[in-house]
Amino acid sequence: MRLRCAVVDDYQGVATSVVDWSGLAGDLDVMSFGKHFADEDALVGALADFDIVVTLRERVAFPGSVLSRLPRLRLLVASGMRNSVIDYAAAEAHGVTVCGTASSPTPPVELTWALLLGLARGIVTENAALRSGGPWQSTLGADLHGQRLGLLGLGKIGGRVAQVGLAFGMRVSAWSRNLTQERADEVGVERAGSKEELLRTSDFVSLHLVLSERTRRMLGAAELTLLKPTAYLVNTSRAGLVDQEALLTTLREGRIAGAAIDVFDSEPLPAGHPMRSAPRLLATPHLGYVSRANYERFYGQAVEDIRAYLAGEPIRVLGPA
Repeated sequence: MRLRCAVVDDYQGVATSVVDWSGLAGDLDVMSFGKHFADEDALVGALADFDIVVTLRERVAFPGSVLSRLPRLRLLVASGMRNSVIDYAAAEAHGVTVCGTASSPTPPVELTWALLLGLARGIVTENAALRSGGPWQSTLGADLHGQRLGLLGLGKIGGRVAQVGLAFGMRVSAWSRNLTQERADEVGVERAGSKEELLRTSDFVSLHLVLSERTRRMLGAAELTLLKPTAYLVNTSRAGLVDQEALLTTLREGRIAGAAIDVFDSEPLPAGHPMRSAPRLLATPHLGYVSRANYERFYGQAVEDIRAYLAGEPIRVLGPA
């Protein structure tokens, strides 16, 4: 019997066209799902007859309650080599092999700067006015040169964001609990003495941290009050790093100049969600890793993972950290 492979949350409908799946044509049938499943019942109902599932990043959760209801599932391929919404112990218990793929830090770095520049120069506001016959110039752009960029996190992505900031002539500082002076010196940035110092002194703050119990809601109401009224906040990392209600209150009360957000507590963002209409907010639908080159990497290596699994030699196997 031929195997069946499902690709879930293929929003752009490109999973089977950006790379060549023909090498697997003799072994399995591939079906792509373009709409997000609203709940576990809908997900299980759609995937019940599939042996292999390919999921993109952390769009779809696979807890034990889902895996236990998919007795036919044998291989789960997730893009990236880290995934916080897969229950690896449950996967092992139910005989499901989990594999990952490589992921490039370049797309989220580029999106971070697209959002930061969009905020600083009022790009969306000015473009909307120009296209609708509105006022000719209504915003006063914020300069980057000479201003301080504060980075919460200086890993692969944060380090590259820092380099761009330095190229703009910005003063760049960074902080995280594990940041060493050696790492700060390596990137060429200042090491802030504390999170609070970084928030108080930065003109632009950008988050680049892994979400964990230590970092969850690390920016709450108290921390957001430390930001300058002229400051901008950018989050292309994880929604859980920022208290969403506190951020909404901060924006509504005009206590910072603006924010740019690419990640949300609930995705896709429900219609009517306050994040869709908040003032001073530039929001994008989690585009951080969405680029042609990254999709080619994700799905190309997913094909490799499937081929290796079918050959009895799984590669890039994931498990508990």
